[in-house]
Amino acid sequence: MARMSRRTLLRSMAVGGAALSVPGLLTACSTSSGDSDVSNAGKKLAPWPTHRPATGPKPDLAPTDAGVQAGYTAYPADLVKSVSRTPGDGSTVKVMSVSFGTPPKPASANRFWSAVEKALGVKIEYTIISQADYQKKMATVMAGDADSLPDIVNLFSGFVLPREAEFVRRRAEDLTPYLSGDAIADYPNLANIPTHAWRDMGRIGGRIHGIPLERPLPGSTLWINQGMFTDAGMTEGWTSDDFAAVAKRATSGRTYALGAATGSLFGNAVHSAAHNAPQEWAVTKDGTFLPGCADERYEAAIAFQAQLRKNGSYHPDATSISQIDLTTLYYNGTVGSMQDGFGAYLPKYQEAPDGMTPAAALPYSVGGEPGGIVAARRSFGYTVLKKAKKERIELLLRVLDYLAAPFGSEEWELVHYGVEGTHFTRAADGSPRPTKLGEVENNTNLPLKYLAEGPQVLFVPGMPDAVRALHAWQRKVVPHAIRNASFGLQSRTKNAQGTTLKALLDDTVTGIVAGRLPLSEWDAAVKRWRERGGDRMAEEFAQDHAANA
Repeated sequence: MARMSRRTLLRSMAVGGAALSVPGLLTACSTSSGDSDVSNAGKKLAPWPTHRPATGPKPDLAPTDAGVQAGYTAYPADLVKSVSRTPGDGSTVKVMSVSFGTPPKPASANRFWSAVEKALGVKIEYTIISQADYQKKMATVMAGDADSLPDIVNLFSGFVLPREAEFVRRRAEDLTPYLSGDAIADYPNLANIPTHAWRDMGRIGGRIHGIPLERPLPGSTLWINQGMFTDAGMTEGWTSDDFAAVAKRATSGRTYALGAATGSLFGNAVHSAAHNAPQEWAVTKDGTFLPGCADERYEAAIAFQAQLRKNGSYHPDATSISQIDLTTLYYNGTVGSMQDGFGAYLPKYQEAPDGMTPAAALPYSVGGEPGGIVAARRSFGYTVLKKAKKERIELLLRVLDYLAAPFGSEEWELVHYGVEGTHFTRAADGSPRPTKLGEVENNTNLPLKYLAEGPQVLFVPGMPDAVRALHAWQRKVVPHAIRNASFGLQSRTKNAQGTTLKALLDDTVTGIVAGRLPLSEWDAAVKRWRERGGDRMAEEFAQDHAANA
């Protein structure tokens, strides 16, 4: 049976990109009137960085322009070198990011940390914030003075930080002169980041203030125990009625077909996409923004989920269980499925016990229409730099350029696995296999990958069939991905009230599916949402969309 640890479960949440945040009450930082204008409307827009794909090992399974990822069925035998010189000057660089792992050993006793510092040519002072403390810590940072800000700060997209854009415009360096257009050529690995990631990160006031962490197109995904669902009658091309029947047959005794975690709305993202409902926002040809919550298909998805719950197909603790504990129930067979980000595929396959085959479920159809999938924001947060002199900014960008090394490069291997013979050995297929030290000293516990990272690819060490299955799944579902039209756009109302307004809708969805509220309550909740700021958001997004067109 595969070994599973709490660290691995936390890593599953991190790489999955699951936005299961529980909104907290943050005090918005004060801003001057000039800083509050974060809209792109009426501004001269900085051109996106010119995309210059890196040269490296050719993938075994080709990517597509539509969003299917490159797939590698084996680890590249010959690694390329993507950085020509040591980027640093021996100075100290203060960095801060979210973490989904356990606190690392201190730098003085951490050989992974030391190896990365040597390669970068800098000393790293790392402020690591656990996911549980992220909102409160960031509220303190955003309200603090400019001198206390670290040199490099990653802003994690899994949480809504009130007035985040205003904070960035006021405190972070405007990176437009360094990265816009052909200027990014000085940083080849950053230039390898595709335009879709920059677009979904978005501009602030027409300018580029950050560097995105690129992510795959598929977002929230229904991960199933393939054997359990197949035995219950799952077939390709299933309908919503088929799905309900399979879920009911797969539920027996203390085994439940459907698992869900607190904050996931009973896996609402997967089901609303299968019903082809807009994912938060849709935009018409004339630029009008329409809220997904007001779409009848979204309400139909809530009603469908409520019926699944009445059927007894959901685990009874679906409103109170953590994502970590749900993952444990998925691995031990208590639940046959769970919603998680697509990027969680690596721990899903690596940590599954013997005899269990994880799989990304194909969406069911509704009313004869093929079901959709959630299109993720292609930026898992972004990294900003503290205002500084030109020479300092260029040094920090060189450091991030190294960390953004592409898969198949020597630099990528160091940042992701450490030193060969110390942190990993080679498996029969040549792929890195962590040592006992590598299980402790790694970029989960020292989360450098949340400062900068190259474009993600499909790769599961030693499991070529898993890569082929994932690539085939993407080819089937990517054409049906439903994108949130607000990605990369600015709205003052969302910056100020987004957390509260989202909680209003989320609490209502959970209450209806759980049976605590009648379905008729939905229309009333949507009406309150629109009156309290939803309609203003629609107008502001429309203005920003027109400016970006």
